[in-house]
Amino acid sequence: MTTLTLDGLDATDHATFVTALGDIFEHSPWVAEAAVAARPFGSLAALHEAMVAAVRAAPADRQRALLVAHPDLAGKAARAGSLTASSTAEQASAGLDRLSEEELAAFHRLNDAYREKFGIPFIVCVRRHTKGSILRLFERRLANDAAAEHATALDEVFRIAALRLDQRVQAADRLPLAGRLSTHVLDTHGGSPAKDIPVALYELGPGDARRLVVETRTNRDGRTDQPLIGGRPVPIGTYELVFEVGAYFAKRGVPLADPPFLDVVPIRFAVAEAEGHYHVPLLVTPWSFSTYRGS
Repeated sequence: MTTLTLDGLDATDHATFVTALGDIFEHSPWVAEAAVAARPFGSLAALHEAMVAAVRAAPADRQRALLVAHPDLAGKAARAGSLTASSTAEQASAGLDRLSEEELAAFHRLNDAYREKFGIPFIVCVRRHTKGSILRLFERRLANDAAAEHATALDEVFRIAALRLDQRVQAADRLPLAGRLSTHVLDTHGGSPAKDIPVALYELGPGDARRLVVETRTNRDGRTDQPLIGGRPVPIGTYELVFEVGAYFAKRGVPLADPPFLDVVPIRFAVAEAEGHYHVPLLVTPWSFSTYRGS
């Protein structure tokens, strides 16, 4: 996908602008068409605000058509491979292209119940969620009334559009969409950062589902060279960090039992703010450990 510059979009002709941003709102190039008159934008935030304003100013039937244009999550279009490139990538980011039979049945049941009640597809910004989080949100939102769901669905559409714009358009500003998840390991027995500790981050799903997000090692400062998740929302859900500490203490010559009391240390935690900053450290000795939420 071509990356655009905001200055270029401000200077281009009407038709090129609409072509470039016509798919930011799903199958609804009229939003870009309506926003053209607000140029020049000067900031990515102003561009997003202009597109949101165009949707909010549209009549109810056009807003509803925008909602109906979105695909079901893990629905027939997804299985047939007929989603837009953006929707395909978004659904894959939450693992909706890798569902078990049980998970697929749950999504089908909830999609059908939601459409029957509200007449629109269930819309959520999936880049902000894990599979488990989406399913829980599905259940909660089914209890809403039609007016509340219309408003909620539009808000989710605006989040989706913001992430698409932020990925596609280069500008001096960025939209406030990215969270961060990081860690460090402190050897409180030796009083120093713990270097070369293998670290793995897993996303935990319904039942025993478990997906590896990243594997890395700590550096000389006891940190990882890059955040475990950064530059994007941290999907809402439950995670587990796994630290392999046994070999580290053995290499330092610390007398250990056989097998060692602590070999692998797991820390399970939850993320509730996709745009939040989560720092989940490990403070460890051969016989104890602790953690906390930092930022």
